[in-house]
Amino acid sequence: MLEFCSLGGAGTVTGSKHVLTSEGRRLMVDCGLFQGLKNLREQNWESLPLSTSSIDAVVLTHGHLDHCGYLPRLAKDGFKGPVFMTGATREVSELILKDSGFLQEKDAQYANRHGFSKHQPALPLYTVQDVERVLEQFKVAPWHTATALPGGATLTYRSAGHILGAATAQVDWAGRRVVFSGDLGRYGDAMMHDPEPVHGADYVVIESTYGNRLHDHTDPVEVLGSIIERTVRRGGTVVIPAFAVGRVQALLCYLWRLRQAGRLTNVPIYVDSPMASSATKLLCRFNNDHKLSPEQCQAVCDVASYTPDVEASKALSANRYPKVIVSASGMATGGRVLHHLVAFAQDHKNTVLFSGYQAAGTRGRAMLQGEKEIRIFGYWMPVRAEVAELSMLSAHADAGELMRWLGGFKRAPRQVFIVHGEPEASEAMRVRIGRELGWNAVVPRQGQTFTL
Repeated sequence: MLEFCSLGGAGTVTGSKHVLTSEGRRLMVDCGLFQGLKNLREQNWESLPLSTSSIDAVVLTHGHLDHCGYLPRLAKDGFKGPVFMTGATREVSELILKDSGFLQEKDAQYANRHGFSKHQPALPLYTVQDVERVLEQFKVAPWHTATALPGGATLTYRSAGHILGAATAQVDWAGRRVVFSGDLGRYGDAMMHDPEPVHGADYVVIESTYGNRLHDHTDPVEVLGSIIERTVRRGGTVVIPAFAVGRVQALLCYLWRLRQAGRLTNVPIYVDSPMASSATKLLCRFNNDHKLSPEQCQAVCDVASYTPDVEASKALSANRYPKVIVSASGMATGGRVLHHLVAFAQDHKNTVLFSGYQAAGTRGRAMLQGEKEIRIFGYWMPVRAEVAELSMLSAHADAGELMRWLGGFKRAPRQVFIVHGEPEASEAMRVRIGRELGWNAVVPRQGQTFTL
């Protein structure tokens, strides 16, 4: 017997945690942090409805925080097993987790200094030291090769596009084949490879971030260039909150193409995120994971200046000359970008440009919905800057691309589980799968168990 249960990423786009259980043995696929709405974030502090020590292994599809960010807490609470991932995901996850631990420590310290936390004292969910401990449990699994997992299961990775190292995960166990999409990337992306097809599975677990939407196919280079140029003409700065891994590198690629076309030649471009700076260097280390040649990769990296320390970051906020600042985090939930929003979002000359999905409850979602005030560092701040969005610049497959990936299966799976989407998106995906493919699909509730 094999059972499937989602403990996160069910009914929401964050906190992905999916559990397979067979004869008392457990595998967790992804181990993400909840982000966004307060009631979601609070779940990070709640104990899982199972013993963490009973989990034999964790399989990661990729290294974004909503897929790997709970690992240090899981290990802190008793998980002792191996964590499997691709080579690039190993590097990406280390960057993201160390940054997460650092920021959580700093945020707790800041809250304690200024007294705006309801908890006395405010504590981090986990520390950098907790991160260092869980890194010792990391194991790299190869592409396209069956890797043995504890309990008799095997794991096979295929490229999912999306970001460096992102993979779909095929788990063969107890006579069943379960394929997890992780986060699927775009087809025809300027930098990342297309998601690889999977030809057969008994069960499919697919994300639905954009399950009810189609991406705008307008040229992102043109839109990005136009927004920057009109902001510079009025003497303003463009602040781009961006995910440090994946989105920052895509933006640099588009900015490089603008420079090649003779545009933005006198506009300084800065990347202000230690993690993004480190992640950008990984492009050239994992050249097979993307489309850029080594020469193009180096040119993309060189299009921006990188802030070396906090003092340089503060100098950027104080500098009122026109420029572009790309900084994390992508949904404006933390990191250095918050200081830049304080410095620039209150002035109509400037632009805050969002470049990716903004989950419900985040500052990014609030600003895109037209909120005129946002809360930062415990205080409400007016938003007077232009707020824009690169809606076509997504690392996630849209509804049509999700269906295209499902169309690669040569036979119908017994069931499709639709996860990692807000309710409307997941339900739209369920209806479309049934209508167009005739497959049985369901949107699991968090904690709901299915016998496979």
